[in-house]
Amino acid sequence: MATSTEYGLGPHAFPRGWFIVAESSELDQGPMAVHYFGQDFALYRGESGKPIMLDAYCAHMGTHLTASKSAMIVKNGKQIEGDSIRCPYHGWRYGADGQLDDIPYHEGRYPASASIKSYEVRDVMGCVMMWYDPDGGAPAFEPPYVKEWDDPQYVQWQLDHLGAINIHTLEIIDNMADCQHLGPTHGAPCEYFENEFKDHIVVQRQGGHIQLYNSHLHSVTWYTGMGLLLSKQKFGDSLIFELIANTPVDDGVSKAWHGALYKAQHNPPNHEDRAAAKMAQAGALEAFSADFEVWKNKRPALKVMQLKKDGPFNTVRKWCNQFYMPAEQGKAIQQEYNGIHTIEGFPQPDKKWQKEGYEEGLFSGL
Repeated sequence: MATSTEYGLGPHAFPRGWFIVAESSELDQGPMAVHYFGQDFALYRGESGKPIMLDAYCAHMGTHLTASKSAMIVKNGKQIEGDSIRCPYHGWRYGADGQLDDIPYHEGRYPASASIKSYEVRDVMGCVMMWYDPDGGAPAFEPPYVKEWDDPQYVQWQLDHLGAINIHTLEIIDNMADCQHLGPTHGAPCEYFENEFKDHIVVQRQGGHIQLYNSHLHSVTWYTGMGLLLSKQKFGDSLIFELIANTPVDDGVSKAWHGALYKAQHNPPNHEDRAAAKMAQAGALEAFSADFEVWKNKRPALKVMQLKKDGPFNTVRKWCNQFYMPAEQGKAIQQEYNGIHTIEGFPQPDKKWQKEGYEEGLFSGL
């Protein structure tokens, strides 16, 4: 395990951007205590249906707002009132904005310092996504989204929860540059490859024969910030959108999720289509698991001994640094790296495949 400082990132320990903090369906089971970015948070769904995320601890005596399951206010289903939440210890109530709005045994003004911080969260494609900015700024771009999520012919994912792993987010994103691991790790040596940088988005376009499917694979893959990967993949007669999400838990520790959005043969999908969707997600997870296994069994690559045909590791890492500094400073990095970057000896994808990334609305937030 290595930290952001050891990788030469900074000045912040954690990156700015959108990150998954829960699967939407988890909040149907009640409030959650979660830990990301080296902090504890209280996550719950208000009666309006809106997901809400606050700093974890009540200002009164430091009680975690959502960790208790045995307090009677929780057992009796009285903790959530509208979009507000009561502390399980003394019943102090906080609104969705983190403002203290009720003390059940106190009349008059509330302590000025009693409020806690609230965070921007969105329900997107079955995921609760949080905007994290160590400088406290408002969202600088929108979370990723593909219009096919709402297409009734597609079978929506239920996330694979992969847990935490001792690897820095930076080394996960190294895959965006790494064309040479596709053959040895995935049995899918690429025949063409390129990266494109567009402000807060990095794109990978590649293709070649993949052993797992015994078919030719074409993929357009993009990271929105450093936490959310979506990949449009065509192989044989199949089309999926794969999600891989990674969120920092602590500095050098990442939690991961996985899913696949599958285009069914029928509209609406029938039982066979849903079974095929599960198989497609399991197949995509099998491919991703090969990376996961490598990450579990490697030392940190604080520097890459980069060869010309490896892929632009150093370029991707320099692009990532924009998310560890104030947003205004990060714009200079965007301007420096925006554009298409190729690898010596690899053809670029054909014009049609390049065009799909823009005209089919893949890049939400551009």
